[in-house]
Amino acid sequence: MPVSVEDLNTEAWTVYGRRQLDRGYVPPVPERLEWTPWEGIGPGAEILGDVTGTRVLDIGSGAGHHAVHLARVHGARVTAIELSPTQHRRATGTHAGTPGVRFVHGDVVDHLRTAEPFDAAYAIGSLAFTDPYRVLPALRDGLRPGAPLVLSLLHTDLHGRGPSTTVAPREQTIRLRDDPPLPTRMWVLTPQLWEDLLSEHGFRIEAVDLLRPRDESNPVVQQLIRARRLPDRSARVSSRPRTTRPPAPHAAIGVGAIVLGDRGVLLGRHRHGTLELPGGTVEAGESLEATVVRELAEETGLIARPDDVTLLGTLVDHVGDVVRVTVGALVGAWQGRPATRPDESVGDWAWYPLDRLPDGLFVCSAQILTAWRPDLPVDHPPAHFTPYAHRTARGATGAVAAPEEAPA
Repeated sequence: MPVSVEDLNTEAWTVYGRRQLDRGYVPPVPERLEWTPWEGIGPGAEILGDVTGTRVLDIGSGAGHHAVHLARVHGARVTAIELSPTQHRRATGTHAGTPGVRFVHGDVVDHLRTAEPFDAAYAIGSLAFTDPYRVLPALRDGLRPGAPLVLSLLHTDLHGRGPSTTVAPREQTIRLRDDPPLPTRMWVLTPQLWEDLLSEHGFRIEAVDLLRPRDESNPVVQQLIRARRLPDRSARVSSRPRTTRPPAPHAAIGVGAIVLGDRGVLLGRHRHGTLELPGGTVEAGESLEATVVRELAEETGLIARPDDVTLLGTLVDHVGDVVRVTVGALVGAWQGRPATRPDESVGDWAWYPLDRLPDGLFVCSAQILTAWRPDLPVDHPPAHFTPYAHRTARGATGAVAAPEEAPA
């Protein structure tokens, strides 16, 4: 009889906990709540709001150090639930009797069926080991309306493999020092898929951040998702439909820039999971070349001049009844190295060979690339392309002003 995914995962964490018990290792209670394996990366407990005196659920609490921090430093009343018996033993062996913390050995879905609704819930690296179609309805029913739910989830693993685009578990491993890796199956999903799942099950997404270690050689990326449990439907505020009158005439235009180096074309990952060229919306009074230069600097840190920009042509398509206009451009020279920029929705910049372009390209970027190189095997909705008369020869790139590197 085949082993279920959640039984496989429980066994892996049980072996992991046993190995840590044998070593006598218990992680110290942190000075701040850490959402990643790396200290000081990203926000702390403040994203849960003021939890003083509130009932907080720690899902997959492991050795219990995060729960103890919330109780000691922030005055929360934490229920720390853990399915692995050895992980639960690690927590109770060190922190039993901690004021404000209740350690529970069991399944979170079963626990939520009978528990009083919680004021907040969080999971640090643990929710992806449980079928989202099983745990998310339980969380919706087990949280009071308006309660925050914060999830730290794997996005890119040690092998540089990014998230899946389908809601299905995949093979991953848990590694601990020189011990044999432990096989697991995890739901490692794109931010957009997590957003769709949470929205489907009664949550509103407030923010999605991709967190990276300071060590640039470490490929691991964590997602940090902040959501909030919506009010029950009977308490929801209604809205009225739009008028049937046509909107006032207007125009929206954007640019997308092809930056081509020796290792391929530069693409960044949007917080929703798509891969796309640098680009954005044209501002009032701005030339198209100036928009390319500005967006390139804002999103990647690369510096170019308007004279380095060749406009390729105009793409026109539509979403529903809304006409969309995009101008493709080729950047022939630049200075600097691409890096993730603060407060930008696109980051994790990397070079991709043209003969090995990744799946999941943003529609506008895919259209620009195939307008420039019609031989590229990229699928996308059709768009009408009008090339400009001075379009450069296919594949011309110019020289770069500085060495390229993988994204910072």
